[in-house]
Amino acid sequence: MSSLSGKKPSWLVVKAPQEETLQQMRRLLDDLNLHVICDQALCPNIGTCFAHGTATFLILGDTCTRNCHFCAVKKGETRPPDLEETERVAQAVKRLGLKHVVVTSVTRDDLKDFGAGQFASTVTRIRALNPETRIELLIPDFKGSSEALKKVVKVNPDIIGHNLETVPRLYPQVRPRASYRRSLQLLKMIKALNGAISTKSGLMLGLGEKEKEILGVMKDLRSVNCDILTLGQYLQPSERQLKVEEYIRPEKFKEYQEIGLDLGFAYVASGPLVRSSFNAGEYSWRL
Repeated sequence: MSSLSGKKPSWLVVKAPQEETLQQMRRLLDDLNLHVICDQALCPNIGTCFAHGTATFLILGDTCTRNCHFCAVKKGETRPPDLEETERVAQAVKRLGLKHVVVTSVTRDDLKDFGAGQFASTVTRIRALNPETRIELLIPDFKGSSEALKKVVKVNPDIIGHNLETVPRLYPQVRPRASYRRSLQLLKMIKALNGAISTKSGLMLGLGEKEKEILGVMKDLRSVNCDILTLGQYLQPSERQLKVEEYIRPEKFKEYQEIGLDLGFAYVASGPLVRSSFNAGEYSWRL
């Protein structure tokens, strides 16, 4: 692959967030001792989300047990789960008045249940304090464990997402310790366990994938009845991660959105700055 360098195209230029906006949200997060993926993943939409009083909560600590080559989340030695974290997330949702909340985690292959119990407890506490809030989870693959997944499905979140991230051919370079088929099977299992839960997945584009491969993944997702698809431009978080191979034009993202809807997805968010949880609450009412 030959990677790109230099200036980003105009459609990827984002206005710098106001420092006060960032600080207000960070004060709340510091007060409750919480992490958000917005910071950890160096998301370009952080200013927009924080300005609207939203964030994607990151549970199970801030250190991942895997080493995906696109991701800026810290890797290394982990700590035992903080059992009080679930209550603090629920309190944050209440203080922010969120009608739709997204909760994700680092991957915790070191835990017996891969962190599924913490997800389940978080859903339970959020619902107890915020009964009207829609709850969306973005989960790791739990190493394909059906028992772990059952813990999460049992508490009945509104949406369960798991991102395929890229096309099968690129998994060795992008997600070397993950499995495309295992991730696809996870989404299939969610529907088998509870067909009423909406499922969701996302892809990063610009890593060297071909159009026919993207369309193949979209068809694979529909074959397991995935309801929601997000497509966004991969942006290199730092020099340690994979370089961008191609900047996809906005009109191409629009084309992929139309194809996805034709394939039967209930909703497709597709654009250069789209991320799996960005503006998630805006379409949840459609499902």
